[in-house]
Amino acid sequence: MALGDPVKTGGMRMNELVMSQSDERPPESFYGLLTDRRFAALVHRLTELKTVAVALSGGADSAFLAYVARIALGRESVHAITAVSPSLGSGELEHCRSLAELWDIPFSSVETREMENLGYVANGEDRCYWCKSELMSSVSPMIGTVKSTVVLGVNMDDLSEHRPGQKAARDAGAVFPLVDSGYTKALIREHSRALGLPTWDRPQSACLASRIPYGTRVSVALLGKVDRAEVALKRLGFRQVRVRHYDAMARLEFLVEDFQAVLQQRREIVAAVKSAGYRYVTVDLEGFRSGNLNQNR
Repeated sequence: MALGDPVKTGGMRMNELVMSQSDERPPESFYGLLTDRRFAALVHRLTELKTVAVALSGGADSAFLAYVARIALGRESVHAITAVSPSLGSGELEHCRSLAELWDIPFSSVETREMENLGYVANGEDRCYWCKSELMSSVSPMIGTVKSTVVLGVNMDDLSEHRPGQKAARDAGAVFPLVDSGYTKALIREHSRALGLPTWDRPQSACLASRIPYGTRVSVALLGKVDRAEVALKRLGFRQVRVRHYDAMARLEFLVEDFQAVLQQRREIVAAVKSAGYRYVTVDLEGFRSGNLNQNR
């Protein structure tokens, strides 16, 4: 299929397929992207699945997937579900709910119990496996009667990282439409912006447990400590930040372009992080790196 060609499936043009699946006319920006083979492939993949439950974390990836599914399939064929646990950052549940309301997507939250799993709490290199296993176990009863397929916002870039949770999700029947259609993180942001989604430039996020080095046990108190520190730093104006936990020390990761602001607000930063419970505050001169703790596995 060449870029720019009208996309067909079963003899039907893609725009006709979308109109037949959805309960309303898609916006013009949606039609405009159908000339991109990857976007067309994503829409085609979603229509193949027919009914989906989107694991909505609120980040750019899962939000983009939820929106496209809503437009392509219609309201009755999409359900957004957000997992709630101590590893979810402050305000994230409210953010996910607001996106679902904005796009008129049926929404549910489900409490997951990974903190009761010794494999997860031990925080070995397979921690994410136990987390996603718990997610799928918690979501399954909610979708069993409608036979939805659970879809996750995993993309091509994620495949090169250490993410054992992907295997757990696949083993439990989840699929990754963004991978199937060739989406990278950069392309997701590009197409999100073209569609006018407010999440197109949202800072990267991850569960709070990802701030804790492997081998350090995860606890509710520790997750709360990290969360308080990150919330305090965001209130100082830093949108993209990580607080990496090392016992009494916090190692902070900021975007390199924010370093000047970091120096200017040095005292406020130290006070904010210490108020969260840390004794020592350091700044990583390499700057923010997603999945940083996986580099020294």
